[in-house]
Amino acid sequence: MTSKLPSYLNLKYLYLDPSLSTTNPILQNVKKHLPDIKILPLSSTQSYQPQSLILKKFKGKFLRFCPGTRYYNCCGYKIIHFGENCPLNCTYCILQAYFQDKTLKIWANIDDLFQELDKTFKTNPNLRFRTGTGEFTDSLVLEPLTGYAQKLTNFLQNYSNVRLELKSKVADLSWTNGLHKIDHILPAWSLNAPEIVKKEEKLVIPLEERLRAAQKCVSLGIKVCLHFDPIIYYPNWEKGYSKTIEMVFDYLKPEHICYLSLGSFRGMPELFHTISQKHPKSTYIYEEYIYGLDGKLRLFLPLRLKMFSFIVKKLKKAGLKDQIYYCMESDLVWEKTLGYTPIKLGGLDKHLEKLSFNNLL
Repeated sequence: MTSKLPSYLNLKYLYLDPSLSTTNPILQNVKKHLPDIKILPLSSTQSYQPQSLILKKFKGKFLRFCPGTRYYNCCGYKIIHFGENCPLNCTYCILQAYFQDKTLKIWANIDDLFQELDKTFKTNPNLRFRTGTGEFTDSLVLEPLTGYAQKLTNFLQNYSNVRLELKSKVADLSWTNGLHKIDHILPAWSLNAPEIVKKEEKLVIPLEERLRAAQKCVSLGIKVCLHFDPIIYYPNWEKGYSKTIEMVFDYLKPEHICYLSLGSFRGMPELFHTISQKHPKSTYIYEEYIYGLDGKLRLFLPLRLKMFSFIVKKLKKAGLKDQIYYCMESDLVWEKTLGYTPIKLGGLDKHLEKLSFNNLL
């Protein structure tokens, strides 16, 4: 079975929380697909072998707010926190600075997750929840091993006040198996310019495969979400991002897109240091960056405005309208490039909530 897995999922060691049952469904899935994996007991003091996965009983809150900042407009979605770290090793990944421990982790006590979600969603039946799992890991990258997304999407079929965004760079659609309804799911893919995909996303599937997966979801009757984040400044960036936008509309129509985000590369100074050490050929970190109000380094504002204006113009010409939004940008950027601020939309969180609950074709 291991031959069917991508190379980054051919793991050798599994560190297992002793408090988890041997019949745990996540554990059983991992053992099924990696029958030769060496299982070791998890302790709080050990260091981990390379090519390892940790299955742990999580004791905190699974449902939490996006870690935005009051200085910029945040989309306001709720994170369903089910694990940490990602094996795709994209050079720009902000998780490199978030977590000192790079080992893949999955919170295997999925019944506790379901109990928390059930209580929250049923206690607030008149509230709408736009949620997602792609904040601290890729939503689907471990799906061949764990089946987590399939279990979660099946569970959430019974909650009409919830939408779940599965944000990914892989094309695994196995989560659709067995679903009798699909209107609660927002399939989402991260996109970038072809040159960035080739040089900075070396373990990730090509853009064409992501867009074919999006096209397949559309054929099932639901809209998809797209994310150009991080947009990276590099020589001939106009040609690269134009090419990707053309590809999007080779596979999708404007009405197939629920929403599309734009975000420029940004991060705390330690992220830039990590990239310089781990990925010395990644030269985009040496462009013109300044400190933003949130303490993160951001591309110099005139350059951001130039890139955003160019991309927005292309997207609008292709037929997108109010589906475009910015991830963590100021009112000034919105006004200069889109001609309005989130207030005109009724607030960014409310606007995206409205789009999310209108996701059927």
